[in-house]
Amino acid sequence: MFLSAFHDLLKPQWLTTLIELKTSGGMPVSELSRSLGASYMTVKQHCEELTKRGYLMRSRIPRTEIGRPEIFYRLSEKAEAMFPSISPSFTLDMMDHARQLFGDTAPEKLLFQHFQKQEEYWKARVSNGTTLLYRAGLFAKLREKEGCFTSCIHDEEADTLVLKEFHNPMRSIFEKFPRALSMEVRAMEAALGCQMKREVILGPGDLPSYVEFMLQ
Repeated sequence: MFLSAFHDLLKPQWLTTLIELKTSGGMPVSELSRSLGASYMTVKQHCEELTKRGYLMRSRIPRTEIGRPEIFYRLSEKAEAMFPSISPSFTLDMMDHARQLFGDTAPEKLLFQHFQKQEEYWKARVSNGTTLLYRAGLFAKLREKEGCFTSCIHDEEADTLVLKEFHNPMRSIFEKFPRALSMEVRAMEAALGCQMKREVILGPGDLPSYVEFMLQ
């Protein structure tokens, strides 16, 4: 999830705070303290320290009930950089060079080859799973190793199986080449042996919070 060095350098309380804010898209202090099982003032102090260091952004939001606006925290760009990522400038430069050398379709051809290889790799490592739930759990662990921030959620009552992805190191590639998103989904479907629906879930301020893959 985080780049490994940050586990050694950051206080455990800061790490748990950053993870909670990453997965939620941002929270007021009152909710964050309940999620972390710590006092309001302790959590507020950690958040203020992280804000001073540039890892969090601080704002105020209206309360749902009567009272003063609540203090709201979310991750800054500096904090987002703590998660694994493909170097945007290098990778995108390589894509541009490929276009110049081999034509306009070269970047997407390279991406297509990449996801074909990914499909083979994923399939080989989850194919021994006898159920979709087991394969999805294995797949979520693979994604973690690849630098994604992924969890597998099984709701027995609703009979739903969802992969929630809070970070993907290829985000900058997807922004530049949107068709790569469908390539990734097709590779995931082939590896898991099911269909899936990809949906971007918005958080506070209508900003993208995480991506949800509904397995069908």
